[in-house]
Amino acid sequence: MGKLLDSIDSPQDLKVLSLEELNQLADEIRQLLIRFCRRHGGHLGSNLATIEPIIALHYVFDMPHDHLIFDVSHQAYTHKILTGRRRAYTDPGSQEDLSGFTSPKESPYDDFMLGHTGTSIGLACGMAAQRDATGGKANIIAFIGDGSLSSGPAFEGLDWAAEQGGNLIIVVNDNEMSIAENHGGLYRSLAALRASGGRSPDNPFRALGLDYRYVEKGNRIEDLIEAFRRVKDTDHPVVVHIHTRKGLGLGQGSQGQIGPTSITQSDGQTSHMTPLPDLPAEGPVEANHWQDGLDSLGRLPNSRKTYGRMAMQALEARFPQEPGLVVISPATPLSNGIDPDFRQRAGNHYRDVGIAESHAIAYAAGIAKAGGTPVVATSATFFQRAYDQIEQEMALNGSAVTLLVFSTGVAKTDATHSGTADMVMMRGIPGLICLAPTSGAEFLDMLAWATGPARQPVVIRVPGERTLATERAGKPIAPATSDPTTGGEPWDRYRILQQGRTVALLALGDALPLGRDLADSLEASMELKPTLVDPHRYDRLDEQTLEALASTHSLVVTIEDGQLDGGWGQAVAAYYGPSQIRTLAFGAAKEFNDRVPKTTLLEKYGMTVPAMTRAISDALADRASWI
Repeated sequence: MGKLLDSIDSPQDLKVLSLEELNQLADEIRQLLIRFCRRHGGHLGSNLATIEPIIALHYVFDMPHDHLIFDVSHQAYTHKILTGRRRAYTDPGSQEDLSGFTSPKESPYDDFMLGHTGTSIGLACGMAAQRDATGGKANIIAFIGDGSLSSGPAFEGLDWAAEQGGNLIIVVNDNEMSIAENHGGLYRSLAALRASGGRSPDNPFRALGLDYRYVEKGNRIEDLIEAFRRVKDTDHPVVVHIHTRKGLGLGQGSQGQIGPTSITQSDGQTSHMTPLPDLPAEGPVEANHWQDGLDSLGRLPNSRKTYGRMAMQALEARFPQEPGLVVISPATPLSNGIDPDFRQRAGNHYRDVGIAESHAIAYAAGIAKAGGTPVVATSATFFQRAYDQIEQEMALNGSAVTLLVFSTGVAKTDATHSGTADMVMMRGIPGLICLAPTSGAEFLDMLAWATGPARQPVVIRVPGERTLATERAGKPIAPATSDPTTGGEPWDRYRILQQGRTVALLALGDALPLGRDLADSLEASMELKPTLVDPHRYDRLDEQTLEALASTHSLVVTIEDGQLDGGWGQAVAAYYGPSQIRTLAFGAAKEFNDRVPKTTLLEKYGMTVPAMTRAISDALADRASWI
């Protein structure tokens, strides 16, 4: 290790160096990374290309007051070395403590743990939006490679950055390669920009409405410092397109280029460092106002509009005191009760990012990281398009984002818009609290908690038509309430709504009215009063209650308005296993259905009251064979 690198413990140490010393430091880091990656493996080529740009960024900007967000993190080794982690690259005893990607657990200079591509711009947009909402002044910088630009979330982020405005600096590191060669029409435009010194009219960034700067010698520190100083404290989004050389310093070819993004360890293994139509808007809805007026076609609002409006009304009341409270809709707002009047009143508290669900989640995660309170609202089938961002940017990073999942459950719909798979998808992701309210009041309680004291990722399955029908009929099932101040997570215990014997009915979310009807049927036809349970949530099991039920009942029945295979009911059955208690699980089949009537589907799945009553009666009659 060279003498200069010995003295660098933070970016502040760079600011006293001369240009000559900065270049010397770059040479020392380059030799260190070559030795390190040849010994341990890693993403060598991409990191050799970005040594000078990262030195220049830390020289010009004031991290971590300013924020540098990497895409994928394959280019972040120099960033780690300059931010107090160089011993991990020089001391064999410290190397196991270092992630191959950026990680907030390692350093305050890392805002996110990032290992998938394309979301740095969306995250930066979110952090910039929260900064502007609270009057902050920090520069927000997204650092993204040319290979990542071909991903959908990257384009969605660029598109939104131009819409959002404000200080946002997007550094496009163009080394003319991804993990392999780049593919797609975008790269003809990048080639034209490189060939023309950034003056080609074929400029996708300017076409989107973004300011643009080009740096031909992207490994020349003095040019980079000048370019970054020109855009520092900008009042609008700007792309700084830097032309770098991948693998610079390895001496392979006249341009120092190499093909693969990573190299192998000595053992030969590659290392990576480990719809319903929109209707005219109706008036505002109160939590207890179920007969809330007909629409222009003489119809009552459906559950999506009714509960969506309730949610927006509750959030709107908090806007004056909470500048960071933001509702995000990836298009289709009116279908979910987010009507034009609300959107106009909300102003900057509402963002429609277009049909860009992946960006919506990354954007929300950026807002949450900067201290804001984002709520993302859309249909269950559309959240599928953002699975990666929910898992990575939201759950993995513990981002305090609330998802409102509309249009769930068994329904007559097109095959493309089925809402039965959301619970299987969400409950399979670690770190998500998944709630299933059974009334409008409980829905608002859960929303208040998720956007208040929770400060963690929360998914709320918006109540559906069964729940709305019971409330409109004046026969709501008593909602379970929870006091977040009592310790632990709210709704982590099931609520016994009716104490009975022999059979326990666990009816989740919008299936609870069906569970109530089933309980009445069992009592009328079999003179059996079952226990009725409201589970509240589906990401985890209340094992204490399940154990208590097993000690006093012969049969546990689960009912869920979603896919049975991989769902919550199967988790309950798996928990009991081959014990003395038998289980029956009712839910939807794992299949596509195209415009099949709901009654037909429920009959097919055995989810009608008569069918479930018969199944329970048969199970009890056969009890002697399994006791």
